[in-house]
Amino acid sequence: MRTRFTGFGEHAIDFYDGLVADNSKPYWTDNRHVYQSDVREPMEALLAELSAEFATEQARVSVFRPYRDVRFARDKRPYKDHCGGVIEHGRGAGAYYVEVGPAGVRAGGGCFHLESDQLARFRTAVAEEIHGVALDRILGTLEKSGWELKGDRLRTRPRGVDPEHPRIDLLRYRSVYAMRGWPPDDVLHERALLDRVRTAFRALRPLNEWARDHVGVTEKSTRR
Repeated sequence: MRTRFTGFGEHAIDFYDGLVADNSKPYWTDNRHVYQSDVREPMEALLAELSAEFATEQARVSVFRPYRDVRFARDKRPYKDHCGGVIEHGRGAGAYYVEVGPAGVRAGGGCFHLESDQLARFRTAVAEEIHGVALDRILGTLEKSGWELKGDRLRTRPRGVDPEHPRIDLLRYRSVYAMRGWPPDDVLHERALLDRVRTAFRALRPLNEWARDHVGVTEKSTRR
């Protein structure tokens, strides 16, 4: 296993272009060595170097499995068309996410999934003037600097919330996070990508720290 990130391999994007065209076990079996050397090992090295700055003692640092969970999905393709990695204290409590795939590299952070107890704490904090305004400003700063705000949102207001609340749009979120990406270029295969992702993670730090302080780790039992 490599310990120093030097960029994703030469064939990383080609591997995923091929997987998009032929998402089958024979393709995966024939090209798994490319996934291992050009995708997974570089992702592990990238996360290892970023962990020095962004991981806490309690953080989970991992590369997601390449296999899709198709048990209840209409889409039965067996393999994910990207490789994602994460540094997170706990699901929903702020995360630093990075992925590589056919579209290049993407980075993201925030509350990707909220359990019911986390959602209750999120809405309590958003409803409060100090904490809610702080989150609104953090998200506004990210959006102005080119990040895309995403997340699951209610079509109507949450039950019991004043429809005239000044942050009603923010209170409608059931998950909220920011994403940005870079199309495939030479940097994807160079060590300079480490600096690109590190800079993105630093921009996400205020959002993740807000999530850590006001949402926290779920107290419910969850299956990873």
